[in-house]
Amino acid sequence: GQTVESGGGSVQPGGSLKLSCAANGFTLNYYAVKWLRQVSGKEREPVLCIASNYDDTVVSKSLDGRFTVSRDNAKNLVHLQMMDLNPEDTAVYYCVALRDCNNAEYDYWGQGTQVTVSS
Repeated sequence: GQTVESGGGSVQPGGSLKLSCAANGFTLNYYAVKWLRQVSGKEREPVLCIASNYDDTVVSKSLDGRFTVSRDNAKNLVHLQMMDLNPEDTAVYYCVALRDCNNAEYDYWGQGTQVTVSS
């Protein structure tokens, strides 16, 4: 199985994008989901993680409040809502499924989706 990311694209600074993470071959609801991003030539870095939770009103927010991860258990999806984007957010964004947000190992991962922020 693998995760499938979608929703990437090009946006101007200050704009918003909503990425989605779907599961191919497994049930995403049973896993924590971590979003990571990678700028070309740099290490992949974590963005946010959300635990497996039957209550999909529970969200995870970045410290600066610009990014929010949420679950849609009915659709077996996890979303990354990104607001007030700036050029430094330009990267390939990946979602991975893992047993716990504190785990170092991932059970499933995908090909990523490109986000480009430029004027």
